[in-house]
Amino acid sequence: MEIIEIVGFIGAFVIGTVLGLLGGGGSILTVPLLVYLLSYNPIIATSYSLFVVGSSSVVGVIQKQREKLVDFKTGLAFSFPSFLAVYASRRYLVPNIPNEIFTLFDFTLTKNMAIMVFFAIIMLVAAASMINNNKTHETPFTKQPYYKTFIQGLIIGTTTGLIGAGGGFLYVPALVLWAGLTMKKAVATSLVIIAINSIIGFIGDLHTLDIEWVFLLSFSGLTIFGILVGGYFSKFISNKELKKWFGFFILVMAIYIIIKEVSQK
Repeated sequence: MEIIEIVGFIGAFVIGTVLGLLGGGGSILTVPLLVYLLSYNPIIATSYSLFVVGSSSVVGVIQKQREKLVDFKTGLAFSFPSFLAVYASRRYLVPNIPNEIFTLFDFTLTKNMAIMVFFAIIMLVAAASMINNNKTHETPFTKQPYYKTFIQGLIIGTTTGLIGAGGGFLYVPALVLWAGLTMKKAVATSLVIIAINSIIGFIGDLHTLDIEWVFLLSFSGLTIFGILVGGYFSKFISNKELKKWFGFFILVMAIYIIIKEVSQK
């Protein structure tokens, strides 16, 4: 095993530890780790990330269910439009994006570049969510028609399918605002949606990609181990400030990705 692979597996454990400590967010580092450290194609990286995110979220659901925080009925209702969009995007949309989207003068926007820049933009949104995570009050519950929830699920599901991240920072506010869940229940219930979406999205890739199962299962196993370790230490560490500083780290990473991708010739 090469040194880069060893560092990559250590990174998988670190991602899991962050997930365990913060209850989310760490999985957004999976794609950059796979692309820039382990040199995987962004399409493969987003696919592998879906599997890692999905399997990690299953473990998270089990942990949260022990605390009686998971609302499966609400989670399944929200997940239906999302997993349709995730599967469709991985099965049909991603494979059919042209390798060269457009050329302007000497600049060519490639498929891989577009995916990574879009991923970085989502990272910026996630970073802002973490950095501004200083609200302690609950937002009043406003019930909305299900068709609006359905449309929102399609949008978030498509985003999840394109970038291979869970989208918890998008689902949690929706569950609080439009399902009337408390913040703790929203965080726990979002894991149900993320697990279903990610696994189904990954299934969509099985039709078009060759999967390195030994690597993927090893990587996922270390991430899950990290979640268990992080979950244990989370009992002794306040995650509010930790999440804020992690948000700044995600912000820096997002800027780095945009600069790196746009500056490529």
